[in-house]
Amino acid sequence: MAEKKKRKSAPRRFPKAKAEELFRILAEDRPDPHTELNFVNPYTLVVAVALSAQATDVGVNKATKKLFEIADTPEKMLALGEEGVADHIKTIGLWRNKAKNVIALSDMLIKDFGGEVPKTREELVKLPGVGRKTANVVLNEAFGQPTIAVDTHIFRVSNRTGLAPGKNPDQVEEQLEKVVPAEYKLGAHHWLILHGRYCCLARTPKCWLCPIIDLCKYKPKTPGPRD
Repeated sequence: MAEKKKRKSAPRRFPKAKAEELFRILAEDRPDPHTELNFVNPYTLVVAVALSAQATDVGVNKATKKLFEIADTPEKMLALGEEGVADHIKTIGLWRNKAKNVIALSDMLIKDFGGEVPKTREELVKLPGVGRKTANVVLNEAFGQPTIAVDTHIFRVSNRTGLAPGKNPDQVEEQLEKVVPAEYKLGAHHWLILHGRYCCLARTPKCWLCPIIDLCKYKPKTPGPRD
């Protein structure tokens, strides 16, 4: 009789007390976390986050500085037209497709939502160029909802530290929803992104600067410049 294959158990996330300590430390390190994308209202946030796919926040901010000065509503963006949008965002990757999406989502916002950005994930993901991650960022930053958008930084930090392991962004998001203490959920998205962007770097994490080094499961720790 053939042996039954043992089912691999899912990676264990942090216990509650350890997760609470991790976020307490990150909150003390960055007490007022926010997105580094520049925006003036919920609509421009949707556009900025949609443009940020496969692009840096710095690059998006440079491209949208003048764009948002002349088009900060769906109506103004439609008046600018696809070519007008494209002229402003040519420094961003995939700019042609993104220009089409900006015009298409602006048109849908006017026709289906009265020109207002919807406040539910189900409605937001209907917009062209808006996926679950973008929707979660908008809900968190514009409307104060405790959502977590798993980007490359959050995916890396969650797996590397052992906070919320997962094989894909959806799994990591599901784990984070379970492990992040309620009092830290609103800021968790930003704390993890900023930690990944400035400390827990992809190639060489700055472990010697890490405020949560004693909680992190990553080994071996990267030595400091003088070690």
